Amino acid sequence: MSSSLFTGVFRSVAVASSARASLVAAGSSARPLAAALVAPRAARGYASHHEEESFEAFNARYVTFFKSVEDLFELQRGLNNCFSYDLVPAPEVIEEALRAARRVNDYPTAVRVFEGIKEKVENVKQYRQYVDSLKPLREELGIQLKEELYNA
Repeated sequence: MSSSLFTGVFRSVAVASSARASLVAAGSSARPLAAALVAPRAARGYASHHEEESFEAFNARYVTFFKSVEDLFELQRGLNNCFSYDLVPAPEVIEEALRAARRVNDYPTAVRVFEGIKEKVENVKQYRQYVDSLKPLREELGIQLKEELYNA
């Protein structure tokens, strides 16, 4: 009885091995078929049901987020997400991010927020507009720019 069991197992392994060998021998001719079978599963509209977010909704979402930040990890995660979009956050968002940085007592992140703005804007004039509009808040919170820290 045991010999018939081993014979059956051997035959099924031999059949699987020969099928695998024929696929390998076929080489690239089998690959387009496999790709065609996989492609329809991979081509799905993952975010097709989401609406585009307006600039106002984006700003409101991040203002609310930064008002509720309680630790450094949340702050840095929020800043990373906020600055990953193809737009520059509004001054209201930056204001709340700076307040959150001071609330969690992380001065370096507050300084780096301005470095992020500097990278996101198109030119120096736009950066100066952000700096000028946020100057009262910077003075209130005691935040200096990187340029002020290293040129002083």
